Amino acid sequence: MNAVSTYQSPLGELLLAADEEGLTGMWFQGQKYFAAGLGEETETRRLPVFEETKRWLDLYFQGKRPDFFPALHMQGTPFQKLVWELLLQIPYGETITYGELAGQIAAQLGRASMSAQAAGGAVGHNKISILIPCHRVVGRDQSLTGYAGGLERKKWLLELEQGKHQVFPGTVRGSVSGRLYFRLSTDGERYRRHCGRPWKNEADSGSPQHFRYRQWKALSASAAPLPLSYGS
Repeated sequence: MNAVSTYQSPLGELLLAADEEGLTGMWFQGQKYFAAGLGEETETRRLPVFEETKRWLDLYFQGKRPDFFPALHMQGTPFQKLVWELLLQIPYGETITYGELAGQIAAQLGRASMSAQAAGGAVGHNKISILIPCHRVVGRDQSLTGYAGGLERKKWLLELEQGKHQVFPGTVRGSVSGRLYFRLSTDGERYRRHCGRPWKNEADSGSPQHFRYRQWKALSASAAPLPLSYGS
């Protein structure tokens, strides 16, 4: 039976899974191939590998490069595990193309060539997001393609590693490792700043702040992106 835990990341909740050997999965809620291979029987538990993973993520989402790495237990075909091992070798803040990755796979297997599509299939089925950095693989023209967690998340992760996001220290909130609570640059944040209270849903248009809500709706279409900010 796999043990599971959750982590609140800037990009949404992550589901973590592990067994006695190490971390077996980490997925964004609702992503493609969510919880693939996890099975129906799971148990929420506090394991050392979860605490270490959360500590790693705390540092990562602060724009830092952790000097340690949680134990991983990759579960897949021999070909998939070969590809995932190659992903682990992509340096922080750098990218490679699917074609370049295919060339590395071919070299490992002693083949003359390997299709980028075959490489992409294994990349897309990576079960351990972020730690196995499949977000660092891009298209031939550097386009962002093929990320199971969604292209907006892929773009954000790459920009984080390039120092393009404002980040803040995490705070300890109910766990040894602590968690990061960020508020992203969304329409809801614009509404909070303009109207002085959180936005819940469009039913708010019938509230006493209706006039301010309409002001916000008019302004939000042309508002410049807000910097990433930190809050509860």
